[in-house]
Amino acid sequence: MTGTLGWTGAWRARLALAAMTLLAGCAVGPDYQRPEAPMTATFKEIDGWKAATPADEAHRGDWWEVYNDPKLSELEQQVNVSNQNLLAAEAQFRQARAVVGSARAALFPQVAVGVSFARSHQSGTLHNNLGGSGTDVSDYAMPLSINWELDLWGRIRRNVESNEASAQASAADVESARLSLQADLASNYFQLRSIDADRAIFDNSIEAFERSLKLTRSRYAGGIASRDDVAQAQTQLESTRAQAIDLGVQRAALENAIAVLIGVPPAAFSLPVMPLDAEPPPIPVGVPSQLLERRPDIAAAERTVAAANAQVGVAIAAYYPTVTLSASGGFESSHIDQWFTWPSRFYSVGPAVSETIYDGGFRASQTEAARAQYDTTVADYRQSVLTAFQQVENNMAALRILEQEAAVTAVAVGAARESVALTTNRYKEGAASYLDVVVVQAAALNNERSANDVRGRRLVASVQLIQALGGGWDASDLPTPSELVAED
Repeated sequence: MTGTLGWTGAWRARLALAAMTLLAGCAVGPDYQRPEAPMTATFKEIDGWKAATPADEAHRGDWWEVYNDPKLSELEQQVNVSNQNLLAAEAQFRQARAVVGSARAALFPQVAVGVSFARSHQSGTLHNNLGGSGTDVSDYAMPLSINWELDLWGRIRRNVESNEASAQASAADVESARLSLQADLASNYFQLRSIDADRAIFDNSIEAFERSLKLTRSRYAGGIASRDDVAQAQTQLESTRAQAIDLGVQRAALENAIAVLIGVPPAAFSLPVMPLDAEPPPIPVGVPSQLLERRPDIAAAERTVAAANAQVGVAIAAYYPTVTLSASGGFESSHIDQWFTWPSRFYSVGPAVSETIYDGGFRASQTEAARAQYDTTVADYRQSVLTAFQQVENNMAALRILEQEAAVTAVAVGAARESVALTTNRYKEGAASYLDVVVVQAAALNNERSANDVRGRRLVASVQLIQALGGGWDASDLPTPSELVAED
């Protein structure tokens, strides 16, 4: 018993010494610093926009609630549950998180234990025993082995650091995919409602054109109008009906796209007709620097930079010696009744140091490749920031310009309606030809559709602006390294 305690105590002492040596080791390679990104003090289109206030956090995450549309909110919630692209992105994050666990496992000793039995017959002519008949030997063994690579130069720690950053980038990719899918659904939803509004405009016009055709036929029967007037009225009515029917193609495509986004077969999904009557909500835009924290795609690009930076350290660590502590021991005997007796013990313990003295430039090439990969990720990160600014500016400009266009088209719609009423009265009085009526009715229809189109485009642009601003997401939502461990 005393021998057992002594051997165990010696082994513990060696482990403690190894741990102290490990903690004293350094991590070679560059420590990570967030790269600088192109930045401006304010947005070019900021004039007239609402500044962010604490109350704007009310819809953080569920950003679509700002539209106050219960059906849209219901559909958006289904994206989180049933969209297959989002489920795939979440599975990729779980995979990246598992890789973190496997990388961290290299920091600890690897312990293996086994049990074996072998029956062997030795040669009768071995060792000049030419007249022997050989020997039958039984071997009962229970070996225990421990191997521990000391991370003196930080190769393992840098690899863990890289995998943690990659897992965080994967988490940001999930949120970027979620935001993109949610924005696609909202955009498709508003476009579909815009088509419903278009159909309502056509239906009203068709009713008016039917009344005009009835009036023209009555005037033709009374000898007041010509056959040409009847033909023009009939042509206008049927062509308008054809355009109304054609809207069904676009509506069906949008409805099917929404079905796929919420993870159901198109045949099992339909949306009732509901004309668009919403207006874009006020959207606080904040300042440009907030995009670095609010956009998940920028966060993913920045975490990818951090992962690449750590891989430079991994490549540099390959220049340094590898130090491994190994130990093995156990019980072995040729007789089962003596297998676990103290004399049957065996053990071996000791360190090993290895250093590559020539590799034909392999490590230099690996280090150069790691540095080039880092430079690539930095450029991608900065491009992501520039693209984000572009998207925000584009949609702010679109909303500002479309708002002006909406005001003009509203005036045009009012004038066109008045023109239709005046020209129709003149036609009834015989002071205008039916061609004049057709012209003003066509102009009124076009202006009604233009106004509806502008309203739909404004709503889609507002969705795209919210997406460009990050949709209420924040970099603080990323899992920390400790959370990555906790979820393993």
